[in-house]
Amino acid sequence: MSNAEIDRQWTTRLRRKAAGKLPPEKLLPDTQPSYVASWIYVFGVATLASLGVVIFTGCILAIRGPQWWHGSQYGHFINSLHLWSVEIFFFTMVIHLWGKFAMAAWRGGRTLTWMTGVVTFLASIATAFTGYASQSNFDAQWITTQAKDGINATGAGAYFNVLNLGQMLMWHIVLLPIAAVVLTGLHVLLVRIKGVVPPFEDDVQPATQKVAVGE
Repeated sequence: MSNAEIDRQWTTRLRRKAAGKLPPEKLLPDTQPSYVASWIYVFGVATLASLGVVIFTGCILAIRGPQWWHGSQYGHFINSLHLWSVEIFFFTMVIHLWGKFAMAAWRGGRTLTWMTGVVTFLASIATAFTGYASQSNFDAQWITTQAKDGINATGAGAYFNVLNLGQMLMWHIVLLPIAAVVLTGLHVLLVRIKGVVPPFEDDVQPATQKVAVGE
């Protein structure tokens, strides 16, 4: 096959377009601007790390089932680890979001980056709610019975029945986690493509100042 024929293939065009938008040195940079050395980004990384723990422990709970996480000491431990990693996830994500809001992180054509972060937060709230509704205990019964009237009042109860344990469980372990993970991945990818938002003009440091990643 000639080079001209290779150039016409859609896989070749797609690869070159992806490499042009996100070259390896941009995807995994060795240095970052000096203003990246800020605690607000530590909370962003902590959000990603806690999300990894949430997914890992959630997979174990999904495999073993409610009887195991309610009746086994190991199940109690994994269930608690899942719960507290969710708490850390929301704590660090809220701090990261508020910090980026104060920095006007949508500046410089980064509106989509900001919006994916906000929508991820909203999807995570729905995921956490369906998680509480799937616990198969008194807390889950209380939460769902108190929530059903409000949800029914909006008309969404016809499609989103919080008293249906099977439906809540599938929303929690399939649909909403997929949405949250995809949005998180897109958010991180956009950060790499657009770069980290710089400080406001009065506080911008010289662009030549760099810090090595990992320092």
